[in-house]
Amino acid sequence: MDRIRIRGGRALSGTIPISGAKNAALPLMATALLTDGPLTLTNAPDLADVTTMAGLLAQHGLSVTRDKAARTITLSGAATNLEAPYDLVRKMRASVLVLGPLVARFGQARVSLPGGCAIGTRPVDLHLKALEQMGAEIEITAGYIEAKAPGGLRGARIIFPQVSVGATENILMAAALAKGTTEIVNAAREPEITDLAACLMRMGARIEGLGTDRLVVEGVPALGAAVHPIIPDRIEAGTYACAAAITGGQVLLGGARLDHLGAVVRILRDAGVDVAEADGGLKVARLNGLRGTDVVTEPFPGFATDMQAQFMALMCVAEGAAMITETIFENRFMHVPELARMGARINFHGASAIVRGVPKLAGAPVMATDLRASVSLVLAGLAAQGETIVNRVYHLDRGFERLEEKLSACGASIERISG
Repeated sequence: MDRIRIRGGRALSGTIPISGAKNAALPLMATALLTDGPLTLTNAPDLADVTTMAGLLAQHGLSVTRDKAARTITLSGAATNLEAPYDLVRKMRASVLVLGPLVARFGQARVSLPGGCAIGTRPVDLHLKALEQMGAEIEITAGYIEAKAPGGLRGARIIFPQVSVGATENILMAAALAKGTTEIVNAAREPEITDLAACLMRMGARIEGLGTDRLVVEGVPALGAAVHPIIPDRIEAGTYACAAAITGGQVLLGGARLDHLGAVVRILRDAGVDVAEADGGLKVARLNGLRGTDVVTEPFPGFATDMQAQFMALMCVAEGAAMITETIFENRFMHVPELARMGARINFHGASAIVRGVPKLAGAPVMATDLRASVSLVLAGLAAQGETIVNRVYHLDRGFERLEEKLSACGASIERISG
């Protein structure tokens, strides 16, 4: 199993190109089930989750062509197999995104209940209840969601009791081919949702309310071919912004967009980090010292839960204390004991953690538990004195493309050790 070795204490300097967003790429790939295509996605990241989704769509019967050098994925054809098996779905929660498109277009689907990272239960109830409101009959048998809509789906008024990115995506895709009008109330407003809607509209869907919490979709009989660029990854951009700040360096985040970062920019600025728009992306630099800054994770445009672990690493070396409250996922402080091994002072109770900054972290062997937690340990390692070994880096490969290469190019001492 691969490990990453980091020798800390070097300030980062240079340009880090930001890849296409994983959390946009996966639902965009699922939209290919709604059309015979071809659908070509550009700026596609080369990540394990993207490979898993490509494999899932291929087993549904689609033709999948990836050109890694050109960063494109082309999907075409109609699904011939309407089952998403456990072996593929367990690797990645986003697999449940094939449910809405399959039921909408083919009137039935059999999808395994999802797996993915170990952070909480992440129920799919919201997806299922909304599809039932649109006329689907759903049963859960032997760990599989069995959905049928023999006469197709009908438009409905869906009011989500809580904001859910995955449920908004699934229903948005299903509604594109439903008969009549679907109104999605309390819809997620993440940039990835807007990107998904933009792609569906390129394919011929009729959607209003982009970027708001109320989406209105007028169903159409069929969708066509499209070429669509995937937005830059705001979580990757935020992560490398933290890397520049924690090492006291200065980097240009190539292609990153300020409007996609939401509250992350405000919080970083409060903590003493300068984030500014520049030619070709965002320029990030630590001003003087880092200040302890409280943060609460919230749906977009609030502070992203996927940035919580990285920000905690940053606060470990800030002056003063910071209270970090996680409202989106339970069980999302698994990085705390690992950061503590490096000398961080963190107490947590329930959904909140108090971080008291220390002058220096010390390198140590640590273990990654999930995707975002694993990168927080890399950030801590960049700032620590001595050598840090991060074990179980397969989590990183699910969401960060060429991490060591991008950091090394900016002066970090970081390498992957195979085996």
